Amino acid sequence: MEILRSARPTQNGPDGWFTGPVYLEPLTDPKGEWRIGAALVRFAPGSRTHWHTHPHGQLLWVVSGVGRCQTEGGPVREIRAGDLVWFEAEENHWHGANPDQFMCHVAIQQSDPSGKVADWGRPVTEEEYRQAIEG
Repeated sequence: MEILRSARPTQNGPDGWFTGPVYLEPLTDPKGEWRIGAALVRFAPGSRTHWHTHPHGQLLWVVSGVGRCQTEGGPVREIRAGDLVWFEAEENHWHGANPDQFMCHVAIQQSDPSGKVADWGRPVTEEEYRQAIEG
């Protein structure tokens, strides 16, 4: 058994992954036979990921606030505290906070054999982000 104390520092979300202030608190990283990566991710209002995919999909558990997400070619959808959002393997998507509200989620994804959990793409444009919400 290993106990990881809550002393892991909060990290700023990398510029190549996010638009706006985003804060990451790593929960687990793939290592050895363990292939699950997970993080608590806090988005300031208007902040969001870039377009990205995951080799084995991604599960989001929204723990507070209100946000939005979109898969490529689909409508922008609203997500709220308590929602679970599943993105299929290699499904191009983004997620983030509403323009006027914080949003926090736990992101869980499995790595590929090389340890990679995501492929990051271009930033989400303001036009894409501000599309009408579908519930």
